Amino acid sequence: MGCILNPNKENSFVRLVQFKDKDIFVDKTDFIEKMSAKINADKRLFAMTRPRRFGKTVTAHMLLAYYSKGYDGKKIFDKLKISYKDGYTDHLNKYDVIYVDMNFICGLYKGYLKKSNKIQGVVTLVDYLEYSVIKDLREREEFAACFQKHQIENVGLLEALSNLLNDLNAQFIFIMDEWDLVYRDYRDDSQLQEDFINLLRDLFKSDGGKACFALAYLTGILPIKKDNSQSALNGFKEYNMLRPAPFESFFGFTEDEVVAIAKCPSCVVSSHDLRDWYDGYKLNGIDIFNPNSVVSAVSDGVCQSYWSGTSSNEEVVRLINMNFAGIRDDILNLIEGRTVRFNCSTFQNDMVSIKNKDDIFSLLVCLGYLGCVDDGGDYRSAYVPNREIKTALAALVKSQPWFNSMPIIERSEALFRAITNLDGAKTAEIITAIHNSPNVSLLTYNREESMVFCLISGLMWRTEMEYECFRELQSGKGSADLIYAPRRNTSLPILLIEFKYGHSAEEAIGQIKEKEYFGRYRDGAYPNDVLLVGINYDPKTKKHQCLIEKME
Repeated sequence: MGCILNPNKENSFVRLVQFKDKDIFVDKTDFIEKMSAKINADKRLFAMTRPRRFGKTVTAHMLLAYYSKGYDGKKIFDKLKISYKDGYTDHLNKYDVIYVDMNFICGLYKGYLKKSNKIQGVVTLVDYLEYSVIKDLREREEFAACFQKHQIENVGLLEALSNLLNDLNAQFIFIMDEWDLVYRDYRDDSQLQEDFINLLRDLFKSDGGKACFALAYLTGILPIKKDNSQSALNGFKEYNMLRPAPFESFFGFTEDEVVAIAKCPSCVVSSHDLRDWYDGYKLNGIDIFNPNSVVSAVSDGVCQSYWSGTSSNEEVVRLINMNFAGIRDDILNLIEGRTVRFNCSTFQNDMVSIKNKDDIFSLLVCLGYLGCVDDGGDYRSAYVPNREIKTALAALVKSQPWFNSMPIIERSEALFRAITNLDGAKTAEIITAIHNSPNVSLLTYNREESMVFCLISGLMWRTEMEYECFRELQSGKGSADLIYAPRRNTSLPILLIEFKYGHSAEEAIGQIKEKEYFGRYRDGAYPNDVLLVGINYDPKTKKHQCLIEKME
């Protein structure tokens, strides 16, 4: 078998199945049933894009192992979900699969240029891709006679496939992984991008080209590039982080799947911690976890940020440094836990044609740095999905030269300083300003929960690195509303905070003392000073009141 036509080497999915009894394995093979239902249907061209490390390649390898004549699928899929479905064997290893891994092709192309002393551009990546597919087809014994019959040396891929269909009734399944590599790695080469999309358009736009394929499946990070407002390959059904329905549950691990993982005897991290760190991508009401991060955390036995990768991080830095009014404030607000509404209709699905903040948020959702909620039509509300992404984004913005001069950062410093100086009046003034800011004022400010949000968002930038924040932590004779405990620095004070709505700050302080929320911090393990902070909001006067005492 070739490296493109029916490759039969061990791949990432096959390895997962081989070690499923020893390592983490989440069975998503029921997705195959949904794809098989579309074979030779009118709508049989699919583009399913999602962020990096969300299982794109594993899914592509799963489809390859199931459909390709190059594998013995029964050894792989028996006893998996798909094997219990009606028609399990109807399409099992029945097809010649053209499998294109664009990363692999790109690597071969660079090696070819170096070995042959060719100049990039004289022979393009698209030329090399088309040549490689045709070469694999030509070398296949049952197809060789067809190529000899037509005696065309420089036949194009569409013509080659059409000849095979007409002469041999040969029909293929086409799978392309990292389809958007040309738009990410060659973002400034518009001619190469045009050549690439024209090749795909030739293959899939006409009825003659489409007839050569029983099914086509593209995967990558970016949705298909748009020409103006229309997809350049409008015959493809597209599913992505902006529009996932009805395949939401296949975009990552679901909550039930993560709970099951956490119950494994070898797992030492809790489902609660996995949810806190890696959940938050809410696709039409379904909670989706980052699969790679969950697997890494369970394997390492610790929840931490696995969201690394120089190229994607550099992309985020470029986006937030674009000269669009308010974009930096928006990013900081998102990290604090707020939402930003945007319109995804103008996004051209590439990394170059960025015209406004709406395009930036659309791209950040596709890259996985933001989640979004469908607000209807083309409108979405963006948010930071989880602790992992919050940590990654916060680290990125803190490295920027403009970070310390941002009003939000200055306000966070001022709030922390007011609290530690026992200045209740200044603390109340800053909390009021946070409450009256455009995003927060949209909240229904009629309960203590809204007050908690104001204070957490206000303190976030000053406390994130040095403090652990606990909500409703059992302490003394009850649960304190909010506790900030220094991670290591014994010179920083512990903050015990109680909120009241329509009562008084004195009553809040009194409850801290009565319930002895400071109980756990009295022993020698906590030499830090302890500050008692009582905050009340009066709905009649619409004013905040704050009292702060240092516990003796």
